[in-house]
Amino acid sequence: MPEHPGMVRRVRAPRIVNAEQLHAADVRRDVLACGVPLACDEATRLADLGAHDPTATPYFVLEELFSQVTFAPASHLLDVGCGRGRVLAYVAEELPGVRATGIELDSELARYAQGWTRGRANLEVHCASVLDEPLGGYTHIYLFNPFDTAVLVQFIEKLEREAAGPVTVMHMSDNGEQYSYMGRQGWRALAQGSIQDYRPQTGVAVRIYGCPQTYTIWEYAPQGR
Repeated sequence: MPEHPGMVRRVRAPRIVNAEQLHAADVRRDVLACGVPLACDEATRLADLGAHDPTATPYFVLEELFSQVTFAPASHLLDVGCGRGRVLAYVAEELPGVRATGIELDSELARYAQGWTRGRANLEVHCASVLDEPLGGYTHIYLFNPFDTAVLVQFIEKLEREAAGPVTVMHMSDNGEQYSYMGRQGWRALAQGSIQDYRPQTGVAVRIYGCPQTYTIWEYAPQGR
C-alpha cells in the first residue's frame, strides 16, 4: 500500500526469543537513554572486599520491581553497587522527577557511570564503599546482590543507625539473604517473589536465569524517628 504524506512508519520491535536477544534489546535501550551501553559481565576485581561480580539488572526486572514501589517528588534512591548505571538510566527514563545516586566500589565502573551522568541534575555517582556512605537522606535503596552476607549485615546495621525516616529496600537476587533482614526490629516485607523468565505479552516465555532469582521488597521504619 502506498504511503500518504505525513504517514508515520511504525517499526515493529523484534520478537525476543532468547536471552541474547533480550540483552541486546537492553543495550539498545541503554544507548537511547544515555548514549552508551551499560551492561556489565566481567568478574569483580574486589572479591577480597566481599564484592560480587557486577551485574546489570535487565529492564524487565526493574519494571517488575519498581512497579510495586511508590515514589514521591522528594524521593531519593540509592543504587548500591551501581556498576555502569543501568538503574540510574531506568530512573532517568521512567521516573524523571526522582533523585538517584549510584555508589560503586570499583573505580573503573564508577568513572564510566560518572561520565554519562555528568550534567544530569537528578543523577550522581559516588566511588566509595556503601559502608562509608551517609544513608540518612535516602528514601529508597536498590541492591542486586552486590556483596557477601557479612557486608550486607553491616549495611543493614548502618541503615538502622542512620535512617531518618521510613526506607524502602528492594533486594533483587537475595537468594538466601532475606534471612539477614528477618527478625530485626522495624523491618517488614512488603512483597516477595522470584524471577526466572522474561514473559512478553505475546509469545512464549524466555529463560533468562538458570534458576529462579528471588527478591524481597522491605520497609524499614526506624523507631522514634
